[in-house]
Amino acid sequence: MHNFTDPKYLVETQYRDAANLNARIALHARFATDRYLWHRWVFDQMDVPADARVLELGSGPGRLWIENANRIPLGWRIVLSDLSPGMVAEAQANLATAGRSFQLEQVDAQAIPFPDADFDVVIANHMLYHVPDRARALAEIRRVLRPGGQLYATTVGEQHMTELADLVRPFGVEMGMSADMAQFTVQGGGAELAALFDPVALRVRENTLVVTEAEPLVAYAASGGQLAPEAAQTLRAEAARRIVTDGVVRITTESGIFIAHKPATEAEG
Repeated sequence: MHNFTDPKYLVETQYRDAANLNARIALHARFATDRYLWHRWVFDQMDVPADARVLELGSGPGRLWIENANRIPLGWRIVLSDLSPGMVAEAQANLATAGRSFQLEQVDAQAIPFPDADFDVVIANHMLYHVPDRARALAEIRRVLRPGGQLYATTVGEQHMTELADLVRPFGVEMGMSADMAQFTVQGGGAELAALFDPVALRVRENTLVVTEAEPLVAYAASGGQLAPEAAQTLRAEAARRIVTDGVVRITTESGIFIAHKPATEAEG
């Protein structure tokens, strides 16, 4: 199993560009029964001042902003950042025609290169479980937030896509989180956040994927870098067999967003 908290692996292989991420997003986009798209849902959970300064950590190719381009308040000043320079470049290209100005930076969440109390909002969408020293990253997020500022951090739950994990495991693909990653889930992430933020709220969203084609399942499995070429063909045949037998492959998703507030005064922290 690849180390998904290893910055070298993440930058040079897994997230060198958006190809692997796009394969995973495509499965959800095509086969989710609830058509309320993830990035639209995330955007709708945020209660942000009209003139806010916003930092997104791990913004990837910028999909949160691409899918909500016509909904972004004109007064927001937005900084998008990612550890991977390839992702920063893709976000810049993707947002070139968005009609908005974005500042793009390569940033390690463990050492955020901005002054204290510089942002009203920090967004961390499905990325904190990748950070090796998450306590340090959370302290950095708290530092750059203004008093009363908010962190919006999304993650997955313990039951997220367990049916797909069971399907691909015989083919050498382990989809489960490592022990370090698994601490920041819907079930466990709140305790980590509560050490630095108050209050902390959680909103959970469940969905079901009803998959009718084998190839997107293979592409998802291959995106983690563990599926050997010879195993891919066997997985493809097994997925196709299940679809013929059962009509579909059903996969349950479990994700959520933590809304964590920096205390308005240090005395409250």
